[in-house]
Amino acid sequence: MFYALAKDLIPTHGYAFEHILQDIQTLNERATRSELDITAISVHAYAFVSDNYAILPSGASMGDGYGPMLVAKQTYTKEQIATKTIAVPGEMTSAFLALQLWLGKPASEINYKVVPFDAIFETVKKDEADVGLIIHEGQLTYKNEGLSLCEDLGVWWGRENDGLPLPLGANVIAKRFPAEERKVISDLLTQSIQYSLDHRPEAVQYALNFARDMGAELADEFVGMYVNHWTLDYGDKGRETIRRFLGQAHEAGLIPHRQELEFVG
Repeated sequence: MFYALAKDLIPTHGYAFEHILQDIQTLNERATRSELDITAISVHAYAFVSDNYAILPSGASMGDGYGPMLVAKQTYTKEQIATKTIAVPGEMTSAFLALQLWLGKPASEINYKVVPFDAIFETVKKDEADVGLIIHEGQLTYKNEGLSLCEDLGVWWGRENDGLPLPLGANVIAKRFPAEERKVISDLLTQSIQYSLDHRPEAVQYALNFARDMGAELADEFVGMYVNHWTLDYGDKGRETIRRFLGQAHEAGLIPHRQELEFVG
């Protein structure tokens, strides 16, 4: 998404961007401390930082007919999974909130253990957890690990919510920036994403510098899942699905209060 900004391929109107690559759970935690001006976060995490950040219209990850997956050595039903130990990639991830909504249980009633997202396969294969909640490229490679799909939470969410995508990640900007400045910065980020979509082979090649043992073909497939028209501008449907996701979580008692969502125009 930010290939163009990282390589100075578009005008930045006097702004300088420092690129920080960290896993999503770390970024979620940093956002709770207001450490970053702009950051990717889980939509779940926005429930805890909405006082300090506004949601940008581009850069979101929407699971359109797919999303975080529950995998295991054998196929379990929902009732069985509710009694199993589940390896999850972080308590503030949208995947974990979707799991709670799917099971109809708060975290306190789920037997889970937090594991780095890239260690979940190994955790399940070593029987240190019965089920793994996988995100990122694991959604494309779990069969190679000899694991079976129990549920795709993106498919479930769409089935229950009029075909809307499951809102997973979003980019946010600190409210300490005046509203008019947020809009200027937002437009720059959108331009960078458009540039990458227009120069996809070069952008994917750049991204491979940060890939986790992915070849170009797998990386391109993964990019296609999460850098697309939803990423450029998720529009009214995106705003609606974010409202539903956090609204349903509040109604189920999974997040502390109903969110006043603020979107950058």
